[in-house]
Amino acid sequence: MVYREIVAVTGLSGLFQLLATKSDGAIVRNLADKSTKFISARLHNVTPLESIEVYTTGDNVRLHNVFQKMKDSEGTTPLVDAKADNNAVKSYFKSIFPEFDDERVYVSDMKKMVKWFEILKANDMLNFESMDEATAEAEVPAAETATEVAEEKPAKKSKAAKTEATEEGAEEKPAKKARAKKAAEPVAEGEEKPAKKTAKKKKTEE
Repeated sequence: MVYREIVAVTGLSGLFQLLATKSDGAIVRNLADKSTKFISARLHNVTPLESIEVYTTGDNVRLHNVFQKMKDSEGTTPLVDAKADNNAVKSYFKSIFPEFDDERVYVSDMKKMVKWFEILKANDMLNFESMDEATAEAEVPAAETATEVAEEKPAKKSKAAKTEATEEGAEEKPAKKARAKKAAEPVAEGEEKPAKKTAKKKKTEE
């Protein structure tokens, strides 16, 4: 079981391990009591924890970054009780994560994060080093792709030149047509043939 498999399910408290997905739902295992159940897609939505971001006064951060701060601060700042009053919960998050935006993050979500942290800790799933490594690796291919796109620009220029050449060729076509028409003019002058045919016919009648 790894952090990437952990999901939150709407309408159900706690956290779950996603075991399998189906066209009409999913099979999950509750991290608290280890019970397995099927959840219908018509009644529940499944959200992977790794996809959740948290508002800060700067750029948003991944949820696991907040969990890491909570873990690192346990020695100096004890974990707040999820049932504590709103001000105590806000104060806790501000003390461990100064950039935390407590105006845009609901207190109910803060309390939910405290509960999730306790569940993850009980299941020994607070090691997020692999998550940070995966994020760093994902950034490298993105940079390489940007470089490849930049290198393709000269090729596009050549294509434009080719288009210009095609347009020049297209402009020549009317000239060829005019030449063909001119060549056909002498044929038009030879209209004496029908007259000769008529004369021949007259001789036969005599």
